[in-house]
Amino acid sequence: MADAGGWSTIESDEGVFTSLVENLGVQGIQFEELISLDPDTIRSLGTVYGVIFLFKYLRPQPSSSTTTANSQDGTPADPTTLPESFFFANQTIQNACGTQAILSILLNHDHPTAENNNTPITLGAELSSFKDFTTGFPSDLRGEALSNSEAIRTAHNAFARASPFVDETSRPQPEDEEGDVYHFIAYTPVNGTLYELDGLQANPISHGACTTESFPEKVIEVLQRRIARYPETETRFNLMAVVRDLRIRAQEVGDVEALRTEERKRAAWAWENSLRRSNFVGFIGEVLKGVTGIKEREGGVDEWVKKAEGETARRLRR
Repeated sequence: MADAGGWSTIESDEGVFTSLVENLGVQGIQFEELISLDPDTIRSLGTVYGVIFLFKYLRPQPSSSTTTANSQDGTPADPTTLPESFFFANQTIQNACGTQAILSILLNHDHPTAENNNTPITLGAELSSFKDFTTGFPSDLRGEALSNSEAIRTAHNAFARASPFVDETSRPQPEDEEGDVYHFIAYTPVNGTLYELDGLQANPISHGACTTESFPEKVIEVLQRRIARYPETETRFNLMAVVRDLRIRAQEVGDVEALRTEERKRAAWAWENSLRRSNFVGFIGEVLKGVTGIKEREGGVDEWVKKAEGETARRLRR
């Protein structure tokens, strides 16, 4: 894992995101993947602080501004009207948008408000210090501070897929038009308003009045309008809810089976994350060399190759 330079691409996965914030010292939070745009599904998760939306980024046309091309609806918020504790940062580095979307929710729910009856998030020393340091900064300087945070970058890069063939310190240039680009943004209710927090926008986007109780219906309406602008064949979206640790809720209501289910889920996440940090290319190469050596000694290499070619052809025809 390269330690100097850039931010690596990380997977949109509930176990990855949960472990990432825990490594930063955040307590009592987890992420849950939402497989349907259904308010009742969000509400069933208990305390929900916001959602993170992953989608294919549509590059703006040369004649269009970023805001016009990518902010589907809503109104840009005037930064001077936002409370000093409100956190929003412009994205200044590629591949950091996932972690930036996560922090956009966490850092806006670390204290109770009259409009929000959710349990405040315990940020931990690292993120509390970061928020205190950047309070009062304009959004571009907040983005620079985030990009230059060694602790946040290290936690982010810990979940990058290991590869012996990729230089993780190099990043494609913004003008590279090849391939699809995916982007994370956050939606969260703050001070009675639903905000879209997208680091590629100049300011937060307001989607109108919204309480913690009305958040599930309100955010689903916004997401449905956004998804409707894509072709019907486009299905590559991912939605993750930021919720209070479901183990805490299970303990509070005495639901032993739910607690066991959540503990098993955590164990599975830990196993999957350990695999993400590993590189199996060398192991696979040695296995292939061993199998090939056996086939060569048995004199069955040609037959083996022909059989594989035939199976591949059958799969292609299907």
